[in-house]
Amino acid sequence: MKFHQAGKLIIIVSLFTIFMASLCYVLFLANLWWVNVVFFSLMLIFGVLIVRFFRVPTRVINEVEDGVLSPADGTIVYVGNAFEHEYFKDERIKISIFMSINNVHVNSYPISGEISYTAYHPGKYAIAKLPKSSVDNEHNTIVVRNEDSEILFRQIAGFVARRIISYPEVGDHVNQGEEVGMIKFGSRVDVFLPKNAFVAVSKGDKVVSKKTVLAYF
Repeated sequence: MKFHQAGKLIIIVSLFTIFMASLCYVLFLANLWWVNVVFFSLMLIFGVLIVRFFRVPTRVINEVEDGVLSPADGTIVYVGNAFEHEYFKDERIKISIFMSINNVHVNSYPISGEISYTAYHPGKYAIAKLPKSSVDNEHNTIVVRNEDSEILFRQIAGFVARRIISYPEVGDHVNQGEEVGMIKFGSRVDVFLPKNAFVAVSKGDKVVSKKTVLAYF
């Protein structure tokens, strides 16, 4: 287990803030025992959530040559046909993964190949579960192409999320399961697959990045 580089400063600042707030509380505001219990419980929960959010668990990649691995931890909230408006401009199979604040938020590449397209789009911060968030919310689109197929996946900021971190550039060669970036504090990832892909998950399924196979070519 390690912590993401993007979160180290946030973790340090948050823990320092918690320490200073607790110190000031003890020196100037400590009062009834139950108030003390509530205060320190809240500080502990806040600290644990911040540290836990930026965790990067060590995982062995479940490499599947003809498969599409989940790019995120979370829950499948949509599986079905949808029009992809940005790159393919046609109907594709769409799989949406909602990432709660309890999930690991580091994203990974679903397949190996070459980055053929990437684009960042500023936008709103509506609830990520809503279908329209795929277009209206701040999002980052990435397309990976190989000899077998070309897929698109989209990192979407949510109501709490305020920053998408993404590393790929057009022309980069990437490997299945490698880190692509992360979305801070709750979000969603959409995956667009060819119509002839065999989907291996259903709405409501829990998926794990680098491990769960979403579909097969």
